[in-house]
Amino acid sequence: MDILRDLWLFLRERKKFWLAPVIVVLLLLGILIVIGGSSALAPFIYTLF
Repeated sequence: MDILRDLWLFLRERKKFWLAPVIVVLLLLGILIVIGGSSALAPFIYTLF
């Protein structure tokens, strides 16, 4: 959790709030890939792409 806190402090200090949606989308895609590769939901997730 220190990484997320440090990332938020960086974004706030440097006024780079436009990066927040990019980071959120990348995190969601990463979670989707992890779930899609190792669960029973994989066939349903692959049909989205």
